[in-house]
Order: sequence, then C-alpha cells, then structure tokens
Amino acid sequence: MHARKLAFAALAVAAALSLTACQNDDTDTAQGTSTAGPTASTGTAPVGGPASNAPATSKPGKPGTAPTTAPAGSTGAGKTAKCRTADLTITAADHTITGDPTNTVVVELKNHSGKDCTLSGYAGVDLTTPSGTLSAKRSGEPVVTGVVANGKSTYFGISYPANNTGGSGLRITGLVVTPPDETQSVTLPWPGAGSLPAADDSAPVKIGPIGSAGQGQ
Repeated sequence: MHARKLAFAALAVAAALSLTACQNDDTDTAQGTSTAGPTASTGTAPVGGPASNAPATSKPGKPGTAPTTAPAGSTGAGKTAKCRTADLTITAADHTITGDPTNTVVVELKNHSGKDCTLSGYAGVDLTTPSGTLSAKRSGEPVVTGVVANGKSTYFGISYPANNTGGSGLRITGLVVTPPDETQSVTLPWPGAGSLPAADDSAPVKIGPIGSAGQGQ
C-alpha cells in the first residue's frame, strides 16, 4: 500500500514537471515570434527601388511655347517691292496756271507692273537743250514713302521760270526722267514752254518729291 502511494506521488511530480516544461516552451516560442516581426519604415524608398523604376521622361521644354513662325509680311519676301523704271509708264504734261510766278510741268508715273510697288524720294530730272543738259534742283520738301497700287499713278511737279525777256532764251528740246533709286531713264518730249530765260540763275528749274503734285495740278 505504501509502495503504491509512492508510485502515485512520483507520477504526479513527473506530470507537473512535464506541464511546466510545455508552458516554458510555449512562452519562449511566443516571445521569439514577437521579436522577429517586421518594423515600420520611416525612411524614403531606396535608390533603385520601385520609385526609381518609373519610365524616363524626355527633357522638359518651355511650357505653353508654340512653334516659332515668321509673321506674315515681316520678311523681305513679304514687303512691297520698289517701283522700277520697267514697272512704270511715265508721261509729262503742262500744268502752268496763268498768273503764277513760275511755269509748271507735272510728271505722272503709272504702275503697270501687275502688282503694288513703292516710290519715295526725288526723281532725277534733266532738261536737254542745244547747249547741253540742265539738271533740275530739289525743292527741299519732305519725302514720304507711298505705295502705288497696280494701275494707279503718282505725280511730282517741275517748276521753271517763264522767259519774259523778249529774247529767244535757252531752248528746251526734251525731258529725261529717272525714277528714284533707279539708273534706267526715260526720255520724253518737253510739254512746257519752249525756252528758259538765258543765263537766269535767280529762278532755277526745281522738282518736288514723288507725290508732291496731283493730277489736277
């Protein structure tokens, strides 16, 4: 009987030790699992990570900038060309008004080129005489650039002294006109009075700039 009690006591102690060992194993396993778990990151993504794998972009341009184009009409090709002698029909007519202190011839320059062109400045004007060529002087009036539309005309005047001396004076045989910025001339019949006062330098032959005379002058 005493032996059975000892055996039972020994079995109880062994069971208690076994239970304690199991509990210690479970506690260690739980603690090991807790310490090995992941921790939250507070840093930035590492170089070469997902953020660096984004598709490469092209070099940025200037935002909102449209392709540059030359404005129409701002280059040489867009400008109105100058009138050349070949573009013009040049004629001259007497426009002397009775009572004026000087006589007047008006020169017309008509654009027949098929396109608009510009004329500005003073034309070259020479009167031909038996004694040689007499060049007209500029009046000094301001120059204004004007566009002569196709089929339209512009005018300038030639003023010269009347020969009231009673003598034959200096006979005029022709008129030579050279448009501004040109070298090609046009020779016309002289439409005005037949002569100038001989050796009268007090009232020379003068011309106005292009556009200084009108059709009715």
